Amino acid sequence: MYIKRTSLLLASVWASLLVVCFTQHAEQLLAQNPCSSKTTCSECARTPSCAWCFATDFNGPRCFNPAMEGGTGGCDEAYIFNPDNQLFVDPAYNRDLSRAKGRMGMATGSATYEESMSSKGSSFAGSGSGAGAAGAGGNLVQMKPQRVKLQMRMNQMQKLTFAYSRAQDYPVDLYYLMDLSRSMKNDKEKLSALGSLLSATMRNMTSNFRIGFGSFVDKLVMPYVSTVPKNLISPCDNCAAPYGFRNQMSLSKDTDFFEKAVAQADVSGNLDAPEGGFDAIMQAVVCRQQIGWRDQARRLLVFSTDAGFHYAGDGKLGGIVQPNDGQCHMENNAYTHSTLQDYPSISQINLKVKKNAINVIFAVTAEQISVYEELSKHIEGSSSGILSEDSDNVVDLVREQYNKITSTVEMKDSSSDAVQIVYYSSCLGGKDLVQTNKCDGLKVGDMVEFTAEITLKECPKDRNKWKQLFEISPVGISDSLQVELELLCDCPCERPGHFAYNASPLVCSGEGVSACGVCLCSPGRFGKSCECSAQGGVSVEQERGCRPTNATSSPLCSNRGTCICGVCECNKMEDPTKVISGPFCECDNFTCDRYKGQLCSGHGTCVCGKCSCEPDYGGPACQCLKDTKVCMSPENNKICSGNGKCVCGQCVCNVDDDKHYSGMYCEKCPTCPGHCGDFKDCVLCEVHKRGPKYNPDTDGCGNCALLPIIEEGRIEANETLNEHLCSFYDDEDCLYVYVYSYQDTRKVVIRAQKERECPKKVPILGIVLGVIAAIVLVGLALLMLWKMATTIHDRREFARFEKERMMAKWDTGENPIYKQATSTFKNPTYAGK
Repeated sequence: MYIKRTSLLLASVWASLLVVCFTQHAEQLLAQNPCSSKTTCSECARTPSCAWCFATDFNGPRCFNPAMEGGTGGCDEAYIFNPDNQLFVDPAYNRDLSRAKGRMGMATGSATYEESMSSKGSSFAGSGSGAGAAGAGGNLVQMKPQRVKLQMRMNQMQKLTFAYSRAQDYPVDLYYLMDLSRSMKNDKEKLSALGSLLSATMRNMTSNFRIGFGSFVDKLVMPYVSTVPKNLISPCDNCAAPYGFRNQMSLSKDTDFFEKAVAQADVSGNLDAPEGGFDAIMQAVVCRQQIGWRDQARRLLVFSTDAGFHYAGDGKLGGIVQPNDGQCHMENNAYTHSTLQDYPSISQINLKVKKNAINVIFAVTAEQISVYEELSKHIEGSSSGILSEDSDNVVDLVREQYNKITSTVEMKDSSSDAVQIVYYSSCLGGKDLVQTNKCDGLKVGDMVEFTAEITLKECPKDRNKWKQLFEISPVGISDSLQVELELLCDCPCERPGHFAYNASPLVCSGEGVSACGVCLCSPGRFGKSCECSAQGGVSVEQERGCRPTNATSSPLCSNRGTCICGVCECNKMEDPTKVISGPFCECDNFTCDRYKGQLCSGHGTCVCGKCSCEPDYGGPACQCLKDTKVCMSPENNKICSGNGKCVCGQCVCNVDDDKHYSGMYCEKCPTCPGHCGDFKDCVLCEVHKRGPKYNPDTDGCGNCALLPIIEEGRIEANETLNEHLCSFYDDEDCLYVYVYSYQDTRKVVIRAQKERECPKKVPILGIVLGVIAAIVLVGLALLMLWKMATTIHDRREFARFEKERMMAKWDTGENPIYKQATSTFKNPTYAGK
């Protein structure tokens, strides 16, 4: 009996352990697979790599990852919705680039192309000029393809490759917009004289050239111009009445009329220094019909002035408070709303210039060039140049700026905020693609390929935006690549008319519709068959639906939600950006790993507690850059110089018992022989003209071709440039020093110290003679000291002898040794009594 109870107890313990283990494994699978937390087909379709099974009698997880679950997840392939990105290029909109001279080779197929454009023009309404628009130069193609169709899922990147080539003889429209205040009188006369030369210069660049002319002064209100009646007629001597903007000549091929229009245009005057140039630019850009801009042409607007400009807000000084509407207001070639609307803002000018693909060239005097250079940074496709005092260099300036503009291509797009586009190109002759939307140095016929990585970041809430049309086009050029984008944000089986959609009252307890195999319940109802009400309670049977794998030991809704009718309603966080989700509230978007305080390092999204990294990043917190090129050593073109591993975009160097590598590319090793010895003989020869490689007969250095940079003074290595310090002694025991480094092109760069550091020569003969002389001198000095000492001593003894002899009281005739027998003594205290 005791044995049976023990066996039953052990069996129950093992069963409990198995349930716990299985529950934990299930929760781990849910965390690793974001597909399993999606409850509707729309949510599943918006999750990358997820597929939905809409079979009615399917009992497994409907949203699954085919790569993790055997391809079909147990579902019949006929009932799986798993769309992929699709790119379709219509041959009718894939015409070849116009790279050859002339247009003879472009006639074939042009009629079909234009007919296709006209037949499908309705879908391009409001899209601007479009790719391959009819008109002047309509047969010239500078973008290929011209139109594509693209279907995309959310967060699933699609590559789109297209090409651009600058066509020869491309049409050019040049509109010269000039400040005709009195200070520009000499400039107007010079422009009139140079009109024919300007036209001839532009025709050398393109035979299809048109030119126009317009002028401006300022608003006809105080304090911009004097409103005294006589000044409104003639503000200065031989001046015309002031005006805002006037189109003196629409774009035309008649260059003779251009000279006459400039000559006949009278100068006027105003009061303040800034001019009303922004009003003129706005009207010259948006009044396309009045100015005569062609649909397919390079459009240049040359803005010439010697003063500054008024901008939005300045109109309040004259009592004009109505903002500029950015519309065309021209009658009889004159601006009619000069006194009614404020000046346009810089952003408005930029928006209209971008929309109409116009390149603005600011031709201004040297005093104003710094202001207009800053302005050109905020207006797309614009540039600036210095105009001489009387505009005699206007032809050279326009030619220079035109060549500068046409030799550069910069891609832009009109996509919505839901779409992210990143451009890559190798430009001209490059091997590796780099992230850029701009290439320079183009000539006629050069072709540049771009690769656009398009990613749908989110599905707009407005279903009307699930079909979009945007353009990819070069800045300042009307040619474009039009992209018809269809967003795959829902499932066909969720729409009426699909065989998997059933709105019968016999399904879903009469409280919803069956779509894609699941019930979409009416408000206030939920549950697998909409059997639950928001006011109802929860039974034990329903509680099982709130636990993974129906395990009774696991908490309801992971302790992060409420079980209502067998369905988990997850808790709401105070921070609306933090969301708890999943069928068992097991997922969230805020507990992922952080790096430097950022969730998923800012290079990924938190999905069900795990970081879903961007393609170029990896690691638990997306902190690791997968690209190992940053670890490539410029010395030997190896990862970490072959002495380490590239981890998270940084080299982790090997550390052995006898070798310890360090440095950015693990190129440093104090105990290892470096590359200094590879260059020492050539540096000694090329810099100091000596050594084993030096040939004095030819003054050459054999096969050395290092070409070191020779510098004055002591040279030191720059650690930031990854330089290495080298020093050696030559046959004269002179120290010569140099540093070497490697450029990005893997080319070695050497900087060498000009002067060697040689030891000073020792004068041995001088030292020997000096030592001998010193010994002799020391001997003589000692002898002299000895002689002086003996002389002084003798003289002292003789003097003492003479003194004693003089003080002697004995007669020299007596015997000094004799002493008398009696002695006499006196008592000093005796008084004689």
